[in-house]
Amino acid sequence: MMAETQAFPVAREQAEESPDESNEESEEDDSDEEPKLKYERLSNGVSDILQEDAASCMTVHEKFLALGTHNGKVYLLDIQGNMTQKFDISSVKINQISLDDSGENVGICSEDGKVQVFGLYSREGLHEIFDCPIKIVAVHPQFAKSNCKQFVTGGNKLLLYERTWLNRWKTTVLHEGEGNITNIKWRGNLIAWANNMGVKIYDIMTRQRITNVPRGDTSLRPDMYPCSLFWKDNLTLVVGWGKSVKVCSVKERHASEVRDLPSRYVEIVSQFDTEFFISGIAPLCDQFVMLFYVKETSDQKNKVFCARPRFDIIQPHPDSYEEVSSDAITVRGFQENECRDYRLEYAEGESLFYIISPRDVVLAKERDQDDHIDWLLGRKKYEEALMAAEISQKNIKRHDIQDIGIAYIAHLLEKGAYDTAARKCQKILGKNMKLWEEEVIRFKKIGQLKAISRYLPRGDLRLKPVIYEMILDEFLKTDHESFATLIREWPGDLYNGKSIAKALKGYLSRYPENRTLLEALAELYTYDQRYDQALEIYLTLRNKEAFELIHKHDLFSSIKDKIVLLMDFDKEKAVDMLLDNEDKISIDKVVEELAHRPELQHVFLHKLFKRDHHRGQKYHEKQIHLYAEYDRPNLLPFLRDSIHCPLEKALEICHQRNFVEETVFLLSRMGNSRKALQMIMEELHNVDKAIEFAKEQDDSELWEDLILYSIDKPNITKRGLQEDFSI
Repeated sequence: MMAETQAFPVAREQAEESPDESNEESEEDDSDEEPKLKYERLSNGVSDILQEDAASCMTVHEKFLALGTHNGKVYLLDIQGNMTQKFDISSVKINQISLDDSGENVGICSEDGKVQVFGLYSREGLHEIFDCPIKIVAVHPQFAKSNCKQFVTGGNKLLLYERTWLNRWKTTVLHEGEGNITNIKWRGNLIAWANNMGVKIYDIMTRQRITNVPRGDTSLRPDMYPCSLFWKDNLTLVVGWGKSVKVCSVKERHASEVRDLPSRYVEIVSQFDTEFFISGIAPLCDQFVMLFYVKETSDQKNKVFCARPRFDIIQPHPDSYEEVSSDAITVRGFQENECRDYRLEYAEGESLFYIISPRDVVLAKERDQDDHIDWLLGRKKYEEALMAAEISQKNIKRHDIQDIGIAYIAHLLEKGAYDTAARKCQKILGKNMKLWEEEVIRFKKIGQLKAISRYLPRGDLRLKPVIYEMILDEFLKTDHESFATLIREWPGDLYNGKSIAKALKGYLSRYPENRTLLEALAELYTYDQRYDQALEIYLTLRNKEAFELIHKHDLFSSIKDKIVLLMDFDKEKAVDMLLDNEDKISIDKVVEELAHRPELQHVFLHKLFKRDHHRGQKYHEKQIHLYAEYDRPNLLPFLRDSIHCPLEKALEICHQRNFVEETVFLLSRMGNSRKALQMIMEELHNVDKAIEFAKEQDDSELWEDLILYSIDKPNITKRGLQEDFSI
């Protein structure tokens, strides 16, 4: 049967309830601070065992677990808690199980004095019975090696067993006389143990006891509040006892200091007190995890009761510590447990911690990225969850980035953040057209097609045409501006343009003056290559798209009869376009089309003349009339620059219209300078201009005429003339 782990809630940093008020499982904490650890109850095999028996100890290997019980049984379990093997060791409590690093050799001791050390696969080993309870056993970490066949036991004395070359076991008393040995931890060549007086360390290589670390609070019974030990590394021992933690560093003495002293000594590098009684301590990187036994007083009855044990992560400092996290763990039967009933075991090199109590085994482990995402989703922090999943997509196992994204979109829609939800679709839905179509339908149901329409795929990957047509049809009914925008922005092959155009013309039959819809229809005609019909709409609407359409699709043959319309719309653009494409529409054709609109004819011919004085020479006589009628300021420059206009005809027109300056210019150009000077003096009354004219002509007779005329005019003085003439 597959193993089952039961996740269960924990209370973080909450006061404990009295046993009468507490439930077996606390409600989940709603704190905004994310927990550091997660907890699972080992069930199946473990549950079956603990229904009829009680756990007394456990040890952890990277490959399996070994559980000892009060009824003298030892069970081997896989990592999930399923039983794989059972040993009937004794009829009384198993006190300790010890495994070597290979996991192939085990040491077991029990309350009735039995000690067994054997190979799990060979079953060869030592079976010893003592006349006192053996509380602890520890095999050499490298017991599998032939030169490391050693183990120690602890009852009322500490005994070292070593296999000799004759395959016999040699026994050495390492220490006695200070009460029962309650804990042993072996690391490398160093053995640490605790008895009633304190903690000792023994060097197996030098056969020397290095130090004694005295017990702190001697008022506590060692059997009720046992010592917890672990080696942080080969030279650092951490001691947790009562409410005190000591970090002990094993160091080498200087050669000059050795004399009769051990070659090593211990320095306490960190020491601090905790709030609660320590039931277990283990390493977590540079931090410690602490299992605390907690007693509290009921406010109502003023009596002490056993509360849930606390499982804390702390950051140690030389003389204090910082609490990183704190969880109250709901273990079965915590109300009846004592400090000695709890054990904390861990797997070397892994952040897996097992909290053992008589009726329960709980696994605590660091939360992974999936757990982090769970926590974020539980608090509706979807954007952060999505970001976390994207960053760790190679490591997450239970979550799918797209599923998180879709949940995020749904959350945004629920909040009314429609545009944000639509914008996120591009990244979240990506190339999954099926999901896109589902989201479009969801947006339609809530009346928010406008929000998602601008973000729909429109490149190489596309939705079914019916999706785009559905949106266009919706907007045609409800939002003409948005309809026109989509027609303008969407490629014409996204949908069936003919069917949309047909529906659009149906609307225009009711609203024929709707400029927005007319422009949209022109766009549809353009997509369908019905350029003439599109152009006709643009020209009717005086839309500048007309010129671009003509250029882009070479529609000059279609505009030969629409030149007046183009000129009425934008004279400058129209004239420039016509002159730039003379090879497609001749000048003669343009002039012909503009015959009934002489003012437009003039604009065209004037621009032609400005570009080239000779190309439109056949129309210069006509232009005299046009300039005279519509643009007199440019008539004189035209007369000066043109060499093709008939002077007599021009003189006739200017004389008829009494255009004196133009007439003066023409008389002068035709050789009648005296008549021109006369007009300047008599019509313009401009002496300065007359003088200037005389200078330009350089004719002595003109000077005489000018002087004679000036004598008759009292307002012209001799001094004035002397400024310009040498008399």
